[in-house]
Amino acid sequence: MNREEIHVDNGFIDRMIAEKYDNDLENLIMILQDINAQYNYLPMEALLLVSENLGVPVSEVYGVATFYKAFSLEPRGKHIIHLCTGTACHVRGAERVKERLEQTLGIKAGGTTADKCFTLETVRCIGCCSLGPVVNVNDKTYARIDSEEIIKIVEKYNGQAIQKEVKIEQTFVKSIIKKFLKNFQARR
Repeated sequence: MNREEIHVDNGFIDRMIAEKYDNDLENLIMILQDINAQYNYLPMEALLLVSENLGVPVSEVYGVATFYKAFSLEPRGKHIIHLCTGTACHVRGAERVKERLEQTLGIKAGGTTADKCFTLETVRCIGCCSLGPVVNVNDKTYARIDSEEIIKIVEKYNGQAIQKEVKIEQTFVKSIIKKFLKNFQARR
């Protein structure tokens, strides 16, 4: 996936490291968690700022950022789908759920949809083995999922994005109609 240019708020990162974490290297993981929460991934520019603020080589920051699965160096979707592919979930149909998700979203596991709405990631275990197959979407857990039910779950999250877009469009259309009517009445 290509990295996208985003604006990294240097002031936010500098203040957060200084005020919340006292420029202490012991807090590196928590600092990266805060940045990851802010941008939904760890932009390289942010890693450089962390390195500079903590006075450590960027390779050390990068090493921590790439060691933990919770961090991503690539932009991710608004909704992160974690599909458990551990043994218990696998024998209960996780592969069929994965295939259906890949087909529906038009991406492979590890990928992000072009509209940045979804990222699909597989994990070895979520810790709910007796409830498999298990899927987490934005930290909400869904148990005993099958290839039909996963579509309803995706539509639920995709519907949130669609409803927001429709509401914005409706507001925009209403404002245009008001302007048109106002201009029309002014001409009479």
